[in-house]
Amino acid sequence: MQLYQSQSLKIYNSLSGKKETFKPINEGHIGMYVCGPTVYSNVHLGNVRTFMSFDMIFRYLKHLGYKVRYVRNITDAGHLENDADVGEDKITKKARLEQIEPMEVVQRYTVDFHNILNTFNFLPPSIEPTATGHIIEQIELIKNIIDNGFAYVVNGSVYFDVHKFNETNEYGKLSKRKLDDLIHNTRTLDGQSDKKNPQDFALWKKAEPQHIMRWPSPWSDGFPGWHLECTAMSTKYLGEQFDIHGGGMDLKFPHHECEIAQNEAALGKSPVNYWMHANMLELNGQRMSKSTGNTVNPHELLSGDNKFFSKAYAPSVIRFFIAQSSYRSVLDLTDDGLLASEKGFNRLMEAMNLLGGIQASNASSLDIESWKQKCYDAMNDDFNSPILIAHLFEAAKYINQLKEGSETLTSDDLNILKDTLNTFVFDVLGLENNADNSTGTDKLSGAVDVLIKLRQEARANKDFALSDKIRDELAEVGIQLKDGKDGTTFSIQ
Repeated sequence: MQLYQSQSLKIYNSLSGKKETFKPINEGHIGMYVCGPTVYSNVHLGNVRTFMSFDMIFRYLKHLGYKVRYVRNITDAGHLENDADVGEDKITKKARLEQIEPMEVVQRYTVDFHNILNTFNFLPPSIEPTATGHIIEQIELIKNIIDNGFAYVVNGSVYFDVHKFNETNEYGKLSKRKLDDLIHNTRTLDGQSDKKNPQDFALWKKAEPQHIMRWPSPWSDGFPGWHLECTAMSTKYLGEQFDIHGGGMDLKFPHHECEIAQNEAALGKSPVNYWMHANMLELNGQRMSKSTGNTVNPHELLSGDNKFFSKAYAPSVIRFFIAQSSYRSVLDLTDDGLLASEKGFNRLMEAMNLLGGIQASNASSLDIESWKQKCYDAMNDDFNSPILIAHLFEAAKYINQLKEGSETLTSDDLNILKDTLNTFVFDVLGLENNADNSTGTDKLSGAVDVLIKLRQEARANKDFALSDKIRDELAEVGIQLKDGKDGTTFSIQ
């Protein structure tokens, strides 16, 4: 029996606005699509947070025994400035400024994207399609929408007719926006005169003479609309209806709203059963923004080369920090928060390192089965990683009690504790306990062991002033010494 058959998973569905019991379309199989990056610059730390949340979700679904097809795209054309239907293509603009080919831009920042995600120990998606690799599918989708009466052609461009669609469908049901309100709040912008209504959006844009990235179509040499790309790629690999569609909260409107409309207009079906949205990442209580300088990229956070943080942080510490907040909550990135997470991460890794030396007993004084189910209950409640981590710290307390001999576990229960901790710490949360990672955990242990030996020598020589000084000064920097019958150990507070 697969684990998912004994666990009841609930997912917060942005479409309904509530948690729902998860039931896949095909038992044992899950199709999940997550909107990937537009590769015109180094990946944004806020994007990393979104992709990290879905990496954890992917990991947990796989752990439950589901066969997951995880599709995360690369947008390498068609994404115009300000997410609008006018302006310059973001990749073409970067290519023009640097005087290189657009596909050089795409290659450079796709490689950067993969390198950063590898650094943070991401699992690769099952399929990583590109927008430029699916132009034919996008053209066919546009033909369907036109044939069904929900799009029109003007001067070589094709626009989705939102008002026509809204006569028989509901445009705005994901973002909870009414078309009447959108009409009232929309300004008519220069360059949008081809549209019947300002709310209409581009399915295909005729390329201006200076536009480098262009493809032939029945309507013009041009390029696809940004919203259309994800509709074409998701349905190609996951079918006309699939289980989960994810992305950042900023994509809910208009991007995901337009995806729903395109699917319903082309195929007559609502494409996705569960819409999931990861919330925003702030920096020191304010929105990250390049224009204000309130931004830090992953490279700067990992290297410590920035003006916001007191030191460099290891990838697993950052990953642990992000997991300590629900994926649906706004997360404020601060130096104090990362320092606290580093201490917590080290405390957890210290417990994991101690676990191998714990001896089994004839009886168990701890209810490990109940603790194990609490870990599953946390993740089954819309992937509640903060509650899971609280339970992992509860296990760290158990490990210290087992080492001290104040609690006992049978061999079977000890194996359950080890297996469950390894599953949730490494397999689900994706943390790493590397000897050479930049937290320097092993080097720290070696240095503290040297100080413990010096302290033991001082005590043997009755130099209690030096012995106390070593203990007290270590305590001041958060390292607590513990004298026991088996010698002195330490923990990081």
